[in-house]
Amino acid sequence: MIHTIKKAITVLSLVVFGSALLYNCEPDADTLGEQLFLDGAAQGNEQSFEVTAFNINNNDSIRSDAGKLTYGVLGAFDEGQFGMQKASYLTQLRLSTYDPDFGTNAIVDSVVLVMKPTYASDSVTTNTVDDNFTYTTAADGSVNAKKVVNTYPVLKFGKAKRTFHITVNEVTDFLKGPSDSVKSNQNFAYDATVLGSKEFKGNISSVAITKDDGGAALFTTTTPGIRIPLDKTFFQNKIIAKKDQPELQDASNFIRHFKGLRISVDESDGYLFQFSPNDMELIMYYKYDKTDVTPATRPQTTYTFALGSANAHIGQYQYGRAGSALGTTTIGDRTNGDKKLFTQGMGGPSIGIKIPAEEIDKLKKLYNDNKAAIISAKIRIYTDPSWNNANYAKPTALTFLQKYKDPAKINPNNGLPSTITNFTDDVLNLAGANGYTIYKSYDLDKNPAHYDFVVTKSVKDLVEKTDYNSTKRSSIYFRIDMGSFQTNTDGTGLAGYKFISTPYNTSRAVFVGTEAGNVNRVQLKVIYGTK
Repeated sequence: MIHTIKKAITVLSLVVFGSALLYNCEPDADTLGEQLFLDGAAQGNEQSFEVTAFNINNNDSIRSDAGKLTYGVLGAFDEGQFGMQKASYLTQLRLSTYDPDFGTNAIVDSVVLVMKPTYASDSVTTNTVDDNFTYTTAADGSVNAKKVVNTYPVLKFGKAKRTFHITVNEVTDFLKGPSDSVKSNQNFAYDATVLGSKEFKGNISSVAITKDDGGAALFTTTTPGIRIPLDKTFFQNKIIAKKDQPELQDASNFIRHFKGLRISVDESDGYLFQFSPNDMELIMYYKYDKTDVTPATRPQTTYTFALGSANAHIGQYQYGRAGSALGTTTIGDRTNGDKKLFTQGMGGPSIGIKIPAEEIDKLKKLYNDNKAAIISAKIRIYTDPSWNNANYAKPTALTFLQKYKDPAKINPNNGLPSTITNFTDDVLNLAGANGYTIYKSYDLDKNPAHYDFVVTKSVKDLVEKTDYNSTKRSSIYFRIDMGSFQTNTDGTGLAGYKFISTPYNTSRAVFVGTEAGNVNRVQLKVIYGTK
C-alpha cells in the first residue's frame, strides 16, 4: 500500500501533505538527515539506543460516529492473541421525499436492504445461470435471454471460510445527529424482533441479463452487494399506513418515528469486512391502484429511502479478551516498558515509545564531545513470533504521532503542562522533501517483519538545540496506531492528524517490545556524522 508524499505548506493552521511510502527492501541511510546536517560530514556511524516501549490501553473504545467512518465494519473474529472482536452497525434512514403519495390502496410486495462490501474485483468467477432465461420488458414483451452471475470474494480479515447469519433489527433509541460524537462501546436499544436476515458465505454477486439475439444488455446490477429481505408487513404498518400523517411530514418527525436499523451477525467468530455506509440502499417495492387510465391497472413501483451522509452512522464494537494473550498480560508499564506490544484497530490498544532522558544525554555527549551530528534517526520495531504469516498478514497501514508536554501551555485542571498531540516534527517540517517517508516496512512476507519510523528531526532538536527541552518540551513520546492518515477533500494531501482510518481498520499485530537481551527489541537507530 503506497501513500505518496506530494507537497507541503507551512502556515499557522498547517495542512500536511503526504503520507508513508512503504518499501520492501534493505534499509539504508536516510537522505533526509543530510538536508538537516552540518556541511562537511566526513563519515557516518550507526549506533543503537534503548527506548521504552509500552502498550496504551484505549479501553476498547473509540469514536465511531459518522464523522469517523469512511467505511462501516461488520462481522466477528476470535483468535488467541487479542480475543474476540465483534462489529455491528447502526444507521438512521430518511425519506427520499417527505409527505409522499403512495397512491390508492398501496400494498408492499417486498423490501430489500442492500449492503456493498469492499471486494476483490480481480477475483471474479463467472457462471451462466440460465441459457434459456425469459426477460419481460414493457417495449418488447418476453425476450429470450441469458442470465449471467459474476461472483467476487469480499475482502476479509480473519477466517475466510465461515458462514454468517446477518440480522437486521429496528433501533428504538434516538441515534442523535450525524455530527454528534459517539463512542464505539455506547449501547443503543433495539427491538428484538428480527426485521430481516441473510445467510452470508463471504461472496457477493452481480447479475447481467443479455439478449440471445445480439447480446444487448437488458438488465445489470451496477455494484455487487448483499441483498437482505426485510419484513414487508413492518413497512406496510410503519410507512404506507402513515400516509398523510405527521410522522412522514418532515425529517425531524420521521427520524423519531423510525429511529434506525441495527445490522449485526449472530456468530462470534469468523471474519471482519468493510462496507460503504453512504452506498447502502433500502428499496420498498409496492403496488397501488392506478385509476387515471381505463381500465384501471395495478402497477408495481418502488420507493427508495435515503441512507447516505445526512444520517447518523455508528459502529458498535464488542470485545471478549478473556483467555487471550492480551487479556492475561499486564500492559502499560511506562517506566520499564512492556515485553510484547499489541496494536489493534477499532478501539484496541496502541503502542507508545519513549526515548529515555539518559539516552538523549548519551547523544548530547556524542554531539558535544565528538561534534557528532545526527544524519538519520529511526525507531525500529519488529513483529513478534506469535504474529506470523501462516495465520495473518502483516499490517500495511500505521499512523505515527508525536506527544509531548508543553511548559508554555498549562492545563487549568491540574496546573501541569498540557499534552500536545500532532504529526511528528519530521512531517510538520519535511513533508515533501526528497526521499522523506513517515515509515518504511521490510520483509512483510517473512517472519519477523520490521518497520522503521523516521524521527530524525525530533531527535536532532532534542540533542542539538540547547534550549529545546527547557523552552518547548519537558517530555516526548511517540504513538503508533493501526490505520492510515486520510487525505483531504481535494486529494492533494493529508486532512490532519485527527483524520485516520483507525475507527474502522480491521487489522491487528503483536510486536516485540522492551525486552532485555532480545535482539529484536524496539530500539532507536541513529546514524551520525563526525568531521
